Amino acid sequence: MNALQYLGDGFLLALQWHNLLYAFVGVLIGTAVGVLPGIGPMSGVALLMPVTASLTSGLPPESAAASAIILLAGVYYGAMYGGSTTSILLNTPGESSSVVTTLDGYQMARQGRAGTALSISAIGSFVAGIVALIALVFLAEPLSVLALKFGPAEYFSLMILGLCAVSGLGGKSMTKALIMTVFGLLLATIGIDSVSGVARFTYDVPDLYQGLEFLTIAVGLFALGEVFKTTLEQDQENKEIIKVGRIRPSLLELKQSAAPIARGSILGFFIGVLPGAGATLASFFAYIVEKKLSKDPSRFGKGAIEGVASPESANNGASGGAMVPLLTMGIPGSGTTAILMGALLMYNVQPGPLLFTDHPQIAWGLIASMFIGNVMLLILNMPLVKVFAKIIETPSQYLLPMIIAISVFGVYAVQISTFDLVLLVICGVAGYFFAKNDFPLAPLVLGLVLGPMIENNMRRALTTSNGDFTIFLSKPISAVFLLGALLWLVIPLLLKMRGKEVVISEEA
Repeated sequence: MNALQYLGDGFLLALQWHNLLYAFVGVLIGTAVGVLPGIGPMSGVALLMPVTASLTSGLPPESAAASAIILLAGVYYGAMYGGSTTSILLNTPGESSSVVTTLDGYQMARQGRAGTALSISAIGSFVAGIVALIALVFLAEPLSVLALKFGPAEYFSLMILGLCAVSGLGGKSMTKALIMTVFGLLLATIGIDSVSGVARFTYDVPDLYQGLEFLTIAVGLFALGEVFKTTLEQDQENKEIIKVGRIRPSLLELKQSAAPIARGSILGFFIGVLPGAGATLASFFAYIVEKKLSKDPSRFGKGAIEGVASPESANNGASGGAMVPLLTMGIPGSGTTAILMGALLMYNVQPGPLLFTDHPQIAWGLIASMFIGNVMLLILNMPLVKVFAKIIETPSQYLLPMIIAISVFGVYAVQISTFDLVLLVICGVAGYFFAKNDFPLAPLVLGLVLGPMIENNMRRALTTSNGDFTIFLSKPISAVFLLGALLWLVIPLLLKMRGKEVVISEEA
């Protein structure tokens, strides 16, 4: 009951008129940040951090810190809502965790179900936000203890499991999925090695020293790839404008989405608790789980509503879960939470085990404001579904330049580099040819995201064990993850071989 009493005090703070205003401004900006590719929650929070200092200058120190963190956190989880919009409508991921939403969300839009996809995305995000916050209230302390047991060996094995599981996103061919995964890992090695300081695969090009910008690759493959496809194959396709269809999901669609939303919310929260795992991995895992549990996996990638509901719930659940290590241990689990931690330190508030005792007003005020912010986002986003969905009715001769403009603006805004614009076009051409030859794009993107984390955790684990690779098997949690990864690859191969044997015996 203590937690509920503290939460009640937090609501008293969060319901003050100026904090309600800060929460609303935060989620509104966050939604816009999520919609625009390239900005992302990390950039949005970083840009607004100096602004909060001037906005809260007249308040007492404790109240100023609470108001600032309420606004910045609103941008964070608001961006998770907004990221799905362009993924569904334009096949352009707003940020990395929305990449998976493009797989089925865009197909739903092409089938005239854009309104339904956006509505389910908003509902799933809301439910996940509430589930994550309830879990945060009651499970923060025990989960923080569990998260501390995850060392570099466990993280390495978890990422390997994620890469093996991505074979589930590979469409018809697991081989092609694994080829694209390895290609993504190879692209992730480009740049200066963080340990030795040696330049790898840079060919003396200064723009490559920092490595390839993830968002440039993702937007190029998905958004520009779709532009090239529409332009080059225009004569072969029906030129009729795609219709939005109804906005409200049917009872059947709500029924189909209910279990995936629940599973995605819970899975997302627990993955979010792990520092470094993040919303991107959570959304990929949620999608893979739904595909494995489905009675008809062939529907996925062709407009399955579960393929939108589950990953969208997972990335919002992960943003709530990421607050656990930040608030209870002072460990930021992602780039965005690292900036939130910087904001707290700027106001002389030290996140960690003593936060809930030294600054309960800030900790519980933030948690309460996240409840209020999620309600605001649902009220804000459901009417906007109609507005957003109208984008899909725009004729292609106007829509394609809009997609190109958004893509170029988003990519250039990240690093202000013409090199990234050239890379964007190259990735667009590559994305078109990959998709045309049935090479899945999602495994490449996940390989690019997880590559640096896999390498860093492997090196840290080997450093602690003096180069002994058995450390990955001697740690029980790590061994379980590696066994799961092996089974994920071997079982489908065995089932395929068994199926061939049955066919041969029947023919005989």
